Amino acid sequence: MLHYPFGESYADEPVNQEIALHTLSARYRHSLTLLTDLYQLTMAYGYWKNGLADRQAVFHLAFRKCPFGGGYAIAAGLHDVVGFLESMRFDESDISFLHTLHGHDGKPLFEPEFLRFLGELTLECDLDAIPEGTAVFAHEPLIRVRGPLVQAQIIETALLNIINFQTLIATKAARVCFAAKGKPVLEFGLRRAQGIDGALSASRAAYIGGCEATSNVLAGKLFGIPVRGTHAHSWVMVFDDELEAFAAYARAMPNNCVFLVDTYDTLEGVRNAVQIGHRLREQGHELSGVRLDSGDLAFLSIEARKILDEAGFPNAAIVASNDLDEQLIDSLQNQGAAIGVWGVGTKLVTAFDQAALGGVYKLSAIQDACGQYQPKIKLSEQAVKISTPGILNVRRFRLEGQAIGDMVFDELDAIPDSPTIVDPADATRRKVFSPDMTREDLLEPVFRKGRLVRESPPIDAIRMRVKSQLEALHAGVKRFLNPHSYPVGLEEKLFNSRRELVFEARGHHIREVK
Repeated sequence: MLHYPFGESYADEPVNQEIALHTLSARYRHSLTLLTDLYQLTMAYGYWKNGLADRQAVFHLAFRKCPFGGGYAIAAGLHDVVGFLESMRFDESDISFLHTLHGHDGKPLFEPEFLRFLGELTLECDLDAIPEGTAVFAHEPLIRVRGPLVQAQIIETALLNIINFQTLIATKAARVCFAAKGKPVLEFGLRRAQGIDGALSASRAAYIGGCEATSNVLAGKLFGIPVRGTHAHSWVMVFDDELEAFAAYARAMPNNCVFLVDTYDTLEGVRNAVQIGHRLREQGHELSGVRLDSGDLAFLSIEARKILDEAGFPNAAIVASNDLDEQLIDSLQNQGAAIGVWGVGTKLVTAFDQAALGGVYKLSAIQDACGQYQPKIKLSEQAVKISTPGILNVRRFRLEGQAIGDMVFDELDAIPDSPTIVDPADATRRKVFSPDMTREDLLEPVFRKGRLVRESPPIDAIRMRVKSQLEALHAGVKRFLNPHSYPVGLEEKLFNSRRELVFEARGHHIREVK
């Protein structure tokens, strides 16, 4: 029996996609368990057929390069990972759909017993993760999954989808807010975002990264993010002239008057806003500000500031928008722009100039027949793509509150009090941490045997964590051009084990030269 969100049910029928997905609300009420690449399921089928489905395995999710040419990233998306895993079940409609898939010979891709196995599957994995809002770096595991091989494999795609995007946007937002130097940044990207979920995820991640509010009302409802907005050019164009338009808006919403002043002539628009500002003041209200959305933002903001100040409105904010990003904001700040609030849309929510984070999810250990974990390594012609074996964690070292380096280590190894890290790309680059340094292990338990053991903190707490994390980084790590490389390396024993596995896997041996 198949059940659809509209109340109908159909016996012994294949999933009718036109019926099931003809509205957006129906689409997102469906089970999301099939949010996966087909090869996850074909591999799961292969494991099951070969008696490996329940073999314990360890996977790690990491990225290989900090985004935007920067020196750090901000971990985000764990809250949605938790929600996905808590509801992960193959429901009747999922199984029915999988029944319809066929191989190249026209026969069913999966046999019925395997699909029954999927239908009875419940999550039994352990999941450890670096908390959202943490500053993270290349090659560090953001998430570690340990559990039955089939389960750990199936969840790969969804975890990457969630973590890659939200980490990318949270990082972009942190960079934009850093460029704003403490001035408020508003996220205005809903209309340019990559679809509905892209818009909602971007609004959440941008707020975590430091934005103060969003124009996305649904995101405000779902995530508790402050919402901001006034009017568009169309409002001004509806009326016979700009002054009339501003007056009408002030009558309607006297407590929300930020006037968009560039519909016809920007500085004349500021003067019209001033006129309405005086009327508002007579009625016990204040002009909140003006918004510039085109033109030379540095020049126009400086001139607008003069007009507002001379008219007695020194507290009226100048809000700027128009394809802003961290680079342009930094440039405008250096030009002395009199902008008090930044509205950033397209280039924030689309992570403009970097399409994806490039996170990966790699097998790093698997139990043998005796129950012992055996390290696994993936080789590549590119050194940066060689994986790290073991059951990994990240230890951050601090000195007088400043983060000075991270060590990736294998939890099965004993770690000395004064450990050495080795750059995996350059064995000559090493750093030693003294015993008196403060240290913390970043991966924290989230699921144990499929049961949630750590609730997600409130979004405002995550946002504050970002602030404290960035304050702990050296200024050079945060600069936009040629940032300082924050020290991250493999614990020496892990580095040596990894190198030996590489040699072994490649069949290296010393030959006598004759």
